[in-house]
Amino acid sequence: MAWIASPTELTTSITDAFLSIECIAILIYLWRSPTGDRWRVSLWCWAFGLLAFASLAGAVAHGLEMPNAFRAALWKPLYLTLGLLVALFLVGAFFDWRGRAVAIRLVPWAIGLGGIFLVVTQFLKGGFIIFVIYETAAMVSALAIYSFLAATHRLKGAAVVAMAIFLNLVAAGLQASSVSSKVFVPLDHNGIFHLVQMVGIATLGLGLRIGMKLDAKPGAGEPNRAAFDQLSAQPHWQPSQAKGIGNRLK
Repeated sequence: MAWIASPTELTTSITDAFLSIECIAILIYLWRSPTGDRWRVSLWCWAFGLLAFASLAGAVAHGLEMPNAFRAALWKPLYLTLGLLVALFLVGAFFDWRGRAVAIRLVPWAIGLGGIFLVVTQFLKGGFIIFVIYETAAMVSALAIYSFLAATHRLKGAAVVAMAIFLNLVAAGLQASSVSSKVFVPLDHNGIFHLVQMVGIATLGLGLRIGMKLDAKPGAGEPNRAAFDQLSAQPHWQPSQAKGIGNRLK
């Protein structure tokens, strides 16, 4: 396969590749966090992994000459990945808002929602517009959740995550427009979308890492992990003393 002839498609492919590399770097950054709920860490690592795969697939789709049938086949796993990514993003938001138990119950629904999204894009024309609507609805919901968490000081880093979501919404708006640029290199709406999204993704990674610190406040219904560790470290602590611990962990 040869490189595609269109300059803007080529720059879109390159920015997609850089976005994929960035997502992998943030995934490692979060995974190496010495603190924080490991289920939450794993959930967000899955989200960044899915985005890395989608960006890599996008780089191939935009950057290489290929038969139309092959390109159409490539978009199917890409849409499934994006559908799962958006759904898992909401699960992460609900984890921080309502706690781990609620988030765990939402995971099967999120996977199902991703599958439904793929089916809808296959049977209805205008898959990109469907994704924009789907993503916008999810991101607006997540923005409301993290804005609330920031305003009520319930989660450290929530304001940074809210800013990241806002940047992602701005990026989505640019992608849906006809904006373009010829400064330095030719960029169409997709290339500009990727550049803004890279800033948003870096901001998201920072906000999530801040929320993984030991002194970050737990979400609703979540135990204070640091308090539990401090209690269990006492030399004469016994399991029989578990009665009443719940009050100390709140």
